[in-house]
Formats: sequence, structure tokens, C-alpha cells
Amino acid sequence: MTKPSILAIAAALVAGVTAFARQQPPATPPSAPAQQQQPSDVELVISGEGSRPPEYAVPDFVALSPDANDLGKLLGQVLWDDLRFEREVDVMPRDIVATVPVARTAEQVNFGAWRELNADAVVFGTVQKSGDTLTVQVRLFNARTRQAVFSREYSGKSDPRSFAHRIADEIHLQQRNLHGVAHTKLAFVSTRARTRVRGTGQQNRESKEVWIADYDGANQRQITLNSAWLNVAPSWSPDARSIAYTSYQKVAGGGAPDIFISLIYQGQRENPTKGRADSNFQPVFSPDGSRIAFMSNRDGNNEIYVMNKDGSGVRRLTFTPNASESTPTWSPTGGQIAFTSDRTGTPQIYIMSSLDGSGVTKVTSESYADRATWSPAPFNEIAYAARTGPGFDIKVINLSTREVIQLTHGEGSNESPAYSPNGRHIAFMSTRKGNAQIFTMTRDGRDLKQVTTSGTNETPAWSN
Repeated sequence: MTKPSILAIAAALVAGVTAFARQQPPATPPSAPAQQQQPSDVELVISGEGSRPPEYAVPDFVALSPDANDLGKLLGQVLWDDLRFEREVDVMPRDIVATVPVARTAEQVNFGAWRELNADAVVFGTVQKSGDTLTVQVRLFNARTRQAVFSREYSGKSDPRSFAHRIADEIHLQQRNLHGVAHTKLAFVSTRARTRVRGTGQQNRESKEVWIADYDGANQRQITLNSAWLNVAPSWSPDARSIAYTSYQKVAGGGAPDIFISLIYQGQRENPTKGRADSNFQPVFSPDGSRIAFMSNRDGNNEIYVMNKDGSGVRRLTFTPNASESTPTWSPTGGQIAFTSDRTGTPQIYIMSSLDGSGVTKVTSESYADRATWSPAPFNEIAYAARTGPGFDIKVINLSTREVIQLTHGEGSNESPAYSPNGRHIAFMSTRKGNAQIFTMTRDGRDLKQVTTSGTNETPAWSN
């Protein structure tokens, strides 16, 4: 029998070692100690003690440049307001926060003092101004473990409030898995310019213009500049960059209302309906932004139509020659439209297919119901204004159970509800303090906040 050569033995040994190595789990590198591993999701989330929400301390941001002191106070206050608005966490009162000595650096944060005040989380932020550029840094600490669970830096020429809004939304998303609304805006119609409408039959009416503001009422600015006409019924596009509205601007020599789209950041305006009817009213974007539902009398009386955003593909959805149909609103999926109709006598809310108008179902049984707005998912609700005496109140109907809940209770007239994009809040118009103004409240009618104060303001719309 021939003996194996030395080369054959060596090859066999190498093969055996290789096969053995393939069967072994990879070794943990000695240079990766446990303290350098990334914390788990559970470790990142700050909880309260027992069943209560976590308590957040939000001091003023530290100014790192001489001209940033006021900015530090503003950032702290706006972030405090934003976190408090969603009610996901308890926010320590500002006067109590002020009793803890100011930390100039993150290393100086007095966690012992914060724990004595029962804080579970502490925000530490800085702001620096260089020319017209701001640099904002922020950390969120777990007051018990002293671990930074959130750390960001922002830089740019934006309004300082926008940095605080962004921080609040990112903290809400990371800590509470909630899409906050601090970055969102409200559109509404205002008479604050106090000019008079020109044109046949309109001489004695104040002009109405479309305005926008941050969700909390800050940074209010005018969008339409047609002081000679009425501009009403704004609706946001899903990307929050355009607003569709009805304008009584003279179109093709006439003075009838028509639909326009203002491209806010481009300074341009489109007119998809181009005056192809006596009246085109109340445009509202579909959830994907590709279509617009609206009311028109182009076939004799007010009916609901749908068209593509550019005005093409117009389809009529309602056919009630002896009734008036108005104020459409889309379901979250875009498959249905709710609207107001007086086909059975008094105006009520109905729903139908957005494809062909089929499946019409009456939703309300009020003395008078109007201005429906469909809640975002997962809430299967429609909010609307119902007559409850001399004025209106906001009610919500659960479409699954048909349970109706009244949110306002006769404090003035309350109309035109509009859901926030996360469905947790409702903006609406109310005369409870005299002139019509815009207010917000939670979806169950709590935490009322006034958004506007100047002029008369109505028909709010809430952006994404």
C-alpha cells in the first residue's frame, strides 16, 4: 500500500481545519465591550413612574452668542407649548423649572435637583447666532439614568420657532410613537384687511382673504391678495404647499365664483375650472392630491363633482335636481366623499362613492347639519356643525357605531370643524367671544385654545 506523501497530509489537515472553522460561531471582537453597544429601543424610551406619563423639564435654551438670549427663551417656551399641546407627557410648569440653577453645559445638568422635583426627562439645548444663521443643539436626558436618549443639531436661516416645532415632533415620534402637529399650519378666511369688495352687487361687503398661520396661531400671513374680491373655503394639498379656494374674482368678464389654487412657495396661481360654469365652489383635495371634489351649478343646480387637479376629467357624482348638494370632504382612503344635501328637507350629511356617486347613505338626523370633515385614520369619524338653537355646535359621529358626541355646548355659534392630520385635534370657528374666530380643541372637546384675534376669521383648514 502506498504511503501518502507529506503534501497530501498537509492538504488534508488544512481542509479539516477549514471545515471546523466553518462550523464555529464568529467570535466577539475583544474591542467591542458591552458599554459601547447601542441601547435598545426600550432603553431609549423614557417612562413615568407607575402608570403616569413621564414628567418633562424644559428649561430655556442656553445662548452661546451674545445676541441669542431672547432666542433661548423663545425656543424653551415654544418647545414647552408644543410638548404640552399633545398631552402625551406631563410638562413641568415653567416657574418650577426656573428654580433649578441654569446649566451652561450638558455636563452641568443637575440631575439630582431635577429628580427631587420628580422630573423623568430633562431637555438641555443651546442656540448660537451667526449673522442670520442659527445653530440649535438639543439633548433629551433620562433623569434617572442620566443617559442622553435624543440628540440633534439643526442649522439654518429658518424662523426660530420652526426649530422648536421640529424638535417637538421628533421627540414625540421617538418617545411616544406619535406624529405631532407642531410643524403643521392652519389656513382660514379673514376680513382683517377691512377693505370693501368692488363689483356689481358686492359694494357693501368686506373683502375676505385667505390667510395661514402656524398651528398655534403664530406667523399669520396673507396668501391671497385680491382685496377687490371675496376669497373663501380654503383647502390644503396633501404636501402642504398649495391651497385651493373659491374666489369671486372676475373670470372671463363675469363675477361668478370660481376655483383657484395658490402655489404658496412659488408665488403662482392656477385656475383649473377656468370659469366653465356660473359658479364653482368649495374645492377640496383628495388624500393623494391628484383630484379635487367641488360644488358647481354647471348643470342647473348645485351638485358635487370631481376633477383632476388640472381641471380635466370632470365627473358628476350627484343627480338631485330638486336639492342642493355642497361642502364635500374625502374619506382617508379617497374611496368615499361626505357632503351636505337637503334632498330630504333639511340639510343633512351623506356619504357616497367618490368613483361614481353610488352607495349614498344618510349619516345624520339633525334639525340642520353641515360642513362635514372626515377624520384621518384610524379614527372612523365625521365631525360636523349641527343647529342646536339659535346657533350651531360641533358634533362627531362614529361611522361604525353611529354614536354621536357633542363637543361644544352653546357658547356662541360653532361651525366648520377641521381635523388635525393626526386626528387628535379639531380646529373650528366660534363666535363665543364676539366676532367669529378660529379655535382648536382636542377631539373630545377639551383644551380649548384661541388661534386668531384680529378681524373676523372662519372656515379653518389644517395642513399635513
